[in-house]
Amino acid sequence: MELRYLFKKTQSASGGTETPREDQGPQTPQGLFHKCTKCGETIFSEELKRNLFVCPQCGNYFRMYAGTRIDSILDDGSFEEWNSDLQESNPLGTPGYEDKLARLRDKTSLDEAVVTGKGLVNGHPTCIGVMDCRFMMASMGSVVGEKITRMFERATEDKMPVIIFTASGGARMQEGIISLMQMAKTSAAIKKHSDAGLLYVTVLTDPTTGGVTASFAMLGDIILAEPGALIGFAGPRVIEQTIGQKLPEGFQRAEFLRDHGFVDDIVTRTDMKDYLTDILKFHENKGKFKSEKVEKIKLPKSNTKLTPWDKVMISRGKDRPVAEDYIKQLFPDFLEFHGDRAVKDDKAVMGGIATFAGKTVTVIAESKGHDTKENIERNFGMPSPDGYRKALRLMRQAEKFGRPVICFVDTPGAYCGLEAEERGQGEAIARNLYEMSSLKVPVLSVIISEAGSGGALAVAVSDEVWMLENAIYAILSPEGYASILWKDSKRASEAAAEMKLTADDMKDNKIIDKIIAEPENLCENNMEVVVAQLRDGISKFIGDNEGFDGEELAKKRYERYRRY
Repeated sequence: MELRYLFKKTQSASGGTETPREDQGPQTPQGLFHKCTKCGETIFSEELKRNLFVCPQCGNYFRMYAGTRIDSILDDGSFEEWNSDLQESNPLGTPGYEDKLARLRDKTSLDEAVVTGKGLVNGHPTCIGVMDCRFMMASMGSVVGEKITRMFERATEDKMPVIIFTASGGARMQEGIISLMQMAKTSAAIKKHSDAGLLYVTVLTDPTTGGVTASFAMLGDIILAEPGALIGFAGPRVIEQTIGQKLPEGFQRAEFLRDHGFVDDIVTRTDMKDYLTDILKFHENKGKFKSEKVEKIKLPKSNTKLTPWDKVMISRGKDRPVAEDYIKQLFPDFLEFHGDRAVKDDKAVMGGIATFAGKTVTVIAESKGHDTKENIERNFGMPSPDGYRKALRLMRQAEKFGRPVICFVDTPGAYCGLEAEERGQGEAIARNLYEMSSLKVPVLSVIISEAGSGGALAVAVSDEVWMLENAIYAILSPEGYASILWKDSKRASEAAAEMKLTADDMKDNKIIDKIIAEPENLCENNMEVVVAQLRDGISKFIGDNEGFDGEELAKKRYERYRRY
């Protein structure tokens, strides 16, 4: 794109020229220099362009034009534009609308507010759509909706993934209810694309608001955002004027959306192409599992002198490896996703995708953290409803793409706080049990330390369940058991023996399928023998289940739990 197109005044949603304002966020005025609205520094335009329109002084993000965005994401010369000849019909007969469109086409060299087509991202083919705020603030008229719909229809026919960079003021006022219908039309096309088992990634940039947010922007299998991007349905000024309250700092910014469960990750422009490459690579990997040859493992001897209460104490040990340690060893390319798409990103549950022996898998883990700071941040591994809903969202995603699910269980139990009850803790756990029972992909759960009650079972309704040798699995804590039955929590050690909560007890009762031997005083420094057993076992588990279709897997799982 020529430099003369990079620094024009922005357009309002009605198509008129606006003077940049501080509260509108980053702008791109005319000239060879640009003044950052955040730090006030004057930046030479060529330097800003080389820095992907991020202020080199303070990291402030400026809005990026469609051509520049495409150049930054797609391989050189790989872009093929689609449907650049569509014309608006002015369905409401709005005076001056057609003239305004003509002026914008001449001024911006764009045919409309979105550019669509296909190209390569580090060699990986994808369909791509990029919105451009210069054209009527990228409001969604009938042509915008039509171009996006046609892109999804073609992607469905050609079995291709779709990536869309959103940026919009919302519905286009000049087209009224016809603009509103684009929300339904694009969403329906995305559903057909999704039903075909195809990947859709959205990248939310500043601003993504209104009808675009309430349709195709928030329907991605994976939703990413740029740092600091304004994302919301109603704009902050409208909300403040409607409810008469001052909004909190950072409200409706990308970081706010991630914390509230709506965004999988926030990705910088510098990292965006590589991040998208990884996502495409993971989803192209649908071949047969390649079983790894594992060397013979010399197993440590079991300590038969340990009592059930000893094992309770060991399972709670502060030096014992946690879920992150196993993920790091077994899945070094793990890519974490965040949020339940409803309320929150519960850090007591982590999940994402990775490769194992060349096959993409979904990994979900209850996570306690290593030290006191991490324990508090992760609520000591006690999930809220949002954590279970995040896990279920990722399991459904795994089912869509045919990925095995590997779960690591480590929780004293589901969180029993006020907010957890308000948001439906019981329903969230019940929903996981219900959905996991019929997932049409292989599911393996590994209890690595402490597995308490329904809070553990909510990620352990699996084809196979394994336990580390000194892990425990129980209806509740020994302290709680003693308090309920004997009104004396000090009898916890006695309760531990009566509860039959050890791995050996679970194996005897056919609750679990495998015990993973542990070295004495298991910690990060000596966990290799445990990791080796897990690697060998996971390889065999996936290989053994490769030949079953989804219905057979679900039937086997039903029969497993039916026998209890």
